[in-house]
Amino acid sequence: MKTQNFGYKKLYIDGQLVDSVSGEREDVICPATGEVIAQVAKAGKEDAEKALISAQKGFKYWSKLSLAERTKWMLKLRDAILEHEHELRTAMVHEMGKTYAGSQEDIDRLTEALEWYPNAMQNLREEQIPDHDNTHVHKMISQPAGVAVAYLAWNFPLLNVGYKIGPALASGCSLIIKPSGLAPLSAYMVGEILQSINFPAGVVTVLAGPSREVATTLTTSKIPAVLTMIGSTQTGQRVIADSTTSIKKLGMELGGNAPFIVFEDADLETALNLAIGLKFGNTGQICVAANRIFVHKSIYDKFVKEYVKRAAEVKVGFGTKENEDVFMGPLASPGSRERMFEIIDDAVNKGATLEFGGDIPKDLPEGGNWMNPTILSGANMDMELFNQETFGPVAGVMPFETDDEVLELANDTEFGLASYIFTNNHKRIERFTEDLEFGEVQINGVKYAIYLPHGGFKNSGIGHDCSHLALEDYLVKKRVSTAL
Repeated sequence: MKTQNFGYKKLYIDGQLVDSVSGEREDVICPATGEVIAQVAKAGKEDAEKALISAQKGFKYWSKLSLAERTKWMLKLRDAILEHEHELRTAMVHEMGKTYAGSQEDIDRLTEALEWYPNAMQNLREEQIPDHDNTHVHKMISQPAGVAVAYLAWNFPLLNVGYKIGPALASGCSLIIKPSGLAPLSAYMVGEILQSINFPAGVVTVLAGPSREVATTLTTSKIPAVLTMIGSTQTGQRVIADSTTSIKKLGMELGGNAPFIVFEDADLETALNLAIGLKFGNTGQICVAANRIFVHKSIYDKFVKEYVKRAAEVKVGFGTKENEDVFMGPLASPGSRERMFEIIDDAVNKGATLEFGGDIPKDLPEGGNWMNPTILSGANMDMELFNQETFGPVAGVMPFETDDEVLELANDTEFGLASYIFTNNHKRIERFTEDLEFGEVQINGVKYAIYLPHGGFKNSGIGHDCSHLALEDYLVKKRVSTAL
């Protein structure tokens, strides 16, 4: 099992590739082998301050361009990314362990966002407000908010870039991107692409470094008008607390604890296939993963038996382009795998039965963060497995008897991002659509796309990624009233 070395990558600030002020570098570790596959410039406080000044200048320039001019630049970036698609996909495989096939989604969402959002911005309608006294004409116009800062999670390195760069640039904002230090490589490579096409200076910045230095500097600054992120609820709470040095717009896609509810009249084949994909795809490291699987008592035993059978067929390995049959790669870090075993032990100690997995594949390199897909039956709400976002390839299955019971169980969480139900009962669909406390209710299937809103309730976030709704995070509204 060979890894690729990607060399040294610099910060992208003010249109230039630069070393950090300190000259420090950070190793990027491949989770499949434990080997160093790249080094990136490690930003600090001074780099973050430079980025803010540059982004402020970049906003003044970018916000004054016409949408047509911004669109030309965004499409030029899209085309350049497609020219480097293979290198970017290979980097994601090496930096966080996703499969080469899985990396296609990252590229698709990034390039789609650069193409779709200018059209969405073009289609925003100017709101007219009737005047009750017939003395004025009123309209609402949208303008770019200012400098935006985006904190990104490591699980979809370039999809997450796309979710932020598309609406930010289309709206006229400049954008500082801080990728996760766990998987910064592909984002730094986007910085190289931006520099290679002479993208306007200061409009986009890419830098990663310790949160206590970089993120704190960015968040507490009065320069940003927008703070947006994809990450954990705990990180979101810290960002909100640190942001209060000035009034900033906030957009946050945070943790999830999705219920996956299979009723007795469900299409079992569809439910089982999606229970595999939504739990073990991307090694379970997905905010909308099927985190709590509830199955009606009458089909519970059959579901568990078939679920185990399919999990046993999941191929685990280093999902490079050559290994097309690999479905599940390593976990992103040793700590993530250690946490999975702690979750399994907690569940078993509280009465769950380990039906499959819970161990490390024997035929893969010792340096990788490998783990077999794992299924636990007899889960309950006292277990960490059901109380917290698992973010790994450990599935808990729990039986239920009544609609009232499973609705209460599904809503018994501080999170409210995605939810899934499988039933052909139309009255039940109406009830659960209304009563599930989640920003997304997906019925008898799953669909995600750049044009579909993605957002949560409760501790799962503020605002939306994707769709025209994402533009609202980067725009401010101005009322214009003209006397007749």
